[in-house]
Amino acid sequence: QVQLVESGGGSVQAGGSLRLSCAASGRTLSNYGMGWIRQAPGKEREFVAFVSWGGRNTYYADSVKGRFTISRDNTKNTVSLQMNSLKPEDTAVYYCAASDGVGGPPASTKYNYWGQGTQVTVSS
Repeated sequence: QVQLVESGGGSVQAGGSLRLSCAASGRTLSNYGMGWIRQAPGKEREFVAFVSWGGRNTYYADSVKGRFTISRDNTKNTVSLQMNSLKPEDTAVYYCAASDGVGGPPASTKYNYWGQGTQVTVSS
């Protein structure tokens, strides 16, 4: 079992920045690809970013490309999401999730473990 706990959410004005962190316990994250997925009220979960198990490969949704950066530190068992130039449409609950699959980001249903989520609110 892997337990994931997100932190770093909050409220910020448009144009601001936040850094989300995801800390894992139970097992090392080095065996898992890690993703950030968000869900806005009344909407389906949406892929945000993904980093391969070794950190070499990263993937981003077009809506966040150039503004968000995903990174991981396997020695600390953490994954982070640096979010810059935030927009009101980035408002959502952000989840980190772990996948033992190979290759790029899996479908949301294919992640093995999920955190409880952290709220990000961006005001205009």
